[in-house]
Amino acid sequence: MDQPEVAQTSDYWTDARAPLSSLLFLLPWIIVYELGVLSIGAEDADTYRNGADYWMRLLLGRVGAAQVLLPLLVLAVLLLWHLIGRFPWRVSFSTLAGMLAESVLLAIVLLSAGRLHDFVFHWSRAGEAASAPVLNVISPTYVQAVSFVGAGVYEEVMFRLCLIPAAWLVFRMFEFPSLAAALMAAISTSFLFALAHHIGPSADAFNLFVFSFRALAGLFFSAVFLLRGFGITVGCHAAYDLMVGMLLAFIPGAEAGV
Repeated sequence: MDQPEVAQTSDYWTDARAPLSSLLFLLPWIIVYELGVLSIGAEDADTYRNGADYWMRLLLGRVGAAQVLLPLLVLAVLLLWHLIGRFPWRVSFSTLAGMLAESVLLAIVLLSAGRLHDFVFHWSRAGEAASAPVLNVISPTYVQAVSFVGAGVYEEVMFRLCLIPAAWLVFRMFEFPSLAAALMAAISTSFLFALAHHIGPSADAFNLFVFSFRALAGLFFSAVFLLRGFGITVGCHAAYDLMVGMLLAFIPGAEAGV
């Protein structure tokens, strides 16, 4: 006798982690950033691109691929991940709305962690930060807002979506247990994430206070990526930078974007 089919139940905590949910959640962020860069820079758009975006486009150009393919490649990776993992083909509006709300909530958590980091760093009188604020206050402009969205998208593509799995595979090759490999991948890529902000002609001057906070933020984003999925990680990063840049720009000692 045929067994009755069991109805699939929708669980937000599972659905929000699915690659298809990340793809659909990510799409508006990419569109806003790409249109924003084009509206600002037109033919000179590369000047206004986020650093991670510029580096990845440069790599595509070096291997003979069209740089404009980068957003499509990111979406294709998520779609391929969805197909290989055989995830359900369902995404509800309530899931996407929940992902946005969760992203904002996590950004507030990171903001609170940043204030605690600032307090502890100054209280311990360690490094340059003990004598004066070292993070520049960011003016809330359209150009900066576009840059914040780009950081949320492409820094997470580079450091979380690409480098964490790659680092995990490297550590697994050396026969580290899966959980230990994931932890070491998160830590190592977080330090790379912090260091990347101090490399290049337009990089920030190295400062222990800034570097340590960005490493902490990298660990936070890595944990979100591993536990809550890629889409929410992008949303959390972009929301944090927008909060700091647009809402806290006039608060003395406010953290810079990450």
